[in-house]
Amino acid sequence: MTSLRALLAYNMKGRRRILGISQTLLAARVGTSTHYIGQIELENKFPSPEMLERIAAALEVDSPQLFSMDSFSGEALKRFQEGVLADLEIAVTKAVESRLSELKRLG
Repeated sequence: MTSLRALLAYNMKGRRRILGISQTLLAARVGTSTHYIGQIELENKFPSPEMLERIAAALEVDSPQLFSMDSFSGEALKRFQEGVLADLEIAVTKAVESRLSELKRLG
């Protein structure tokens, strides 16, 4: 699902590329495991506010920059926006289906 997780993952990967560091080196700088950094970048995990601050410091940026869309180029921005729209459509569809199901049960 495209979300803050996707934005964070995209920016973390991009910043690592700019700095020329691996997930392993980032993990060492943050004080966590390479597996955890990988899970964040795969959008499977979302870090706590404290961990976000440590990641930002290790990537030499302010925490809000981890969620900035400034680093998106034209095509990447378009793909991200399309993903957000698709995710919204899925969420709305699920909510409507759930509500219809509930109404059918009630009579």
